[in-house]
Amino acid sequence: MVEIVLKTKNITKKYNSHIAVNNVNMDVKQGDIYGLVGKNGAGKTTLLRTISGLTMPSSGEIEMFHETSKDGLNKARMRTGCIIETPNFFPYLSAKKNLEYYRIQKGIVEKKCVEDVLKAVGLEDTGRKKYKNFSLGMKQRLGLAYAIMGSPDLLILDEPINGLDPTGIVEFRELLLKLNRERNITIIISSHILGELSQIATTYGFIHKGELVEQVSAKDLEEKCKRCLSIKVNDTGKAAVIIENQLDSNKYQVLNDNEIKFYEYVDTPEIVTKTLINGGVMVSSINQIGANLESYFIDLIGGAHNA
Repeated sequence: MVEIVLKTKNITKKYNSHIAVNNVNMDVKQGDIYGLVGKNGAGKTTLLRTISGLTMPSSGEIEMFHETSKDGLNKARMRTGCIIETPNFFPYLSAKKNLEYYRIQKGIVEKKCVEDVLKAVGLEDTGRKKYKNFSLGMKQRLGLAYAIMGSPDLLILDEPINGLDPTGIVEFRELLLKLNRERNITIIISSHILGELSQIATTYGFIHKGELVEQVSAKDLEEKCKRCLSIKVNDTGKAAVIIENQLDSNKYQVLNDNEIKFYEYVDTPEIVTKTLINGGVMVSSINQIGANLESYFIDLIGGAHNA
């Protein structure tokens, strides 16, 4: 059975009369890369700040590594690394000296950990180069190195690829996959760049106006977004026989008495229509359906005017 690393139960965060996070229930399993999807202002940062202990929830409960008490959560959070608020790195110090400062501050005895995390994020050869002269991508990598000092089991990242160029995004994505696979670090990553999340996430949480409107595995989401033909007919049994015998396919799903999803011939629906009609099946409609992550999210929150 897969361990639940993090569970929130009806987490709510209010600022005066404004509800930033509203009754959120989420489950993060060990080994997951959990993509928290939402537009700017949806409540992603507030939720991650609450989970990481940077702010207290107004109501609800957090369970982390099976701990729920205040002392237990403080202990559990020692097993996490975060990039929510960028560390205040010293502009005139090198990557190594910046991390050495934070190693001491964190109380990490093992000095070699600084070299290890710099190597893990690809900054081992920066030498004496000052932080102020780093590119944005290098700064993001150093933030990640800071977050994985102490060998965390859970990594919480808030919009870490925001502002990076395409090359930087790819490099950062590969870094996260490497940490997840080689170090078995569970990752929660928020972003509004949905195309990038779709390449790494194993589970998604869609948040809108402070509410988690859906939580779904990448596998189930792929099935939901799969391109297919939605065919409405008068006889699904007869249509299924024609699909199997005349179109030589078993890649279909009977949804109800008058609708079939057909996963082949998606770009040539006219062939399907003609074959069914010639076989004596009445076709009332045939439509191409399916979506990418972005269009799925837009449909989920109620249309483009809400995106």
